Amino acid sequence: MTPRIVLVTGVGGHLGGHLAARLAADPSIERVLGVDTVGPHRSVGEVIAGTGRAEFVRADIRNPLIARVITSAEVDTVVHASLTANPPGPARRSAVKEMNVIGAMQLLAACQRAPSVRKLVVKSTAAVYGAGARLPAVLTEDDPPRELSSSGYAKDAVEVEGYVRGFARRRPDVDVTVVRLTNLIGPRVDTVLTRYFALPVVPTVLGYDPRLQLLHSEDALAILERAVTNPVSGVFNAGGDGVLLLSQAIRRAGRIPFPVPRAAMPTAGRLLRGARVVDFSPDHVHYLNHGRVVDTTRLRTVFGFTPRWTTRQAFDDYVHGSGLRPVIDPSVIERLERAVAGTR
Repeated sequence: MTPRIVLVTGVGGHLGGHLAARLAADPSIERVLGVDTVGPHRSVGEVIAGTGRAEFVRADIRNPLIARVITSAEVDTVVHASLTANPPGPARRSAVKEMNVIGAMQLLAACQRAPSVRKLVVKSTAAVYGAGARLPAVLTEDDPPRELSSSGYAKDAVEVEGYVRGFARRRPDVDVTVVRLTNLIGPRVDTVLTRYFALPVVPTVLGYDPRLQLLHSEDALAILERAVTNPVSGVFNAGGDGVLLLSQAIRRAGRIPFPVPRAAMPTAGRLLRGARVVDFSPDHVHYLNHGRVVDTTRLRTVFGFTPRWTTRQAFDDYVHGSGLRPVIDPSVIERLERAVAGTR
């Protein structure tokens, strides 16, 4: 089905805003509605307004009135891109959960009642698989989301996906596409991970060197754009090819690793959250313990998309594009390591 009228949630964020701008530039799409409680970035808003076929609607998807927006505009394609871990900080956690979970419930209820809706795209996260020593080395879409004991972003995503599956059963006439993005990286995004690697001294878990699989933000945008126009539905993992060890990433960023015992990580997390530097949540600690790698075969063969950037290329683009200046020259660390290993 070719989309005619598209509604995008979360346009106040990077992905949602830029996705709305891209869709508005597509001549095959008649109209784009960008929805959020805050307006998009000024540059994105100018692009959206300049197309003449898009508009920003200041609305809260937690409010049942979102159903009126969908029905009155005869929206046929809904992109739910507002699932987020921001704003950081424990004091805002309840507000974030309400927006993520209650917002998704209200949006799906509105879609269920709207006969015009024929396509639903949901931006999810690979964090639904959790992180742990007992998980498969490479996770596929057949691995079910875990019942997480935490109360963070990952658990929100698990709950949202559960509601999406319920919606798909009640509205089998709607094509549903769920994209599980790995951790985003890039010079234009502000995430927990980009803030983490911008720290001059990076805390790590003593004795652990997890594998990281990253996705460039531009690839994430291209995937979501394709999900709107691609008739293929289902669940798709999305991540760059290859992996980086955490130690390799820290070295490439020119940062200084600071290993701390695992038991001390919660204290480090509270200090960083209190300083409003990084939202070092329990989910993030688990990720730094064990990492997470997903299989992207279905993304390439069924969905028809191959990321432009590998994990390593995406990380290097973040480092160079963000203007990070090395705290210590990586070549110095390499020489010291060779010296210690006796391989000079």
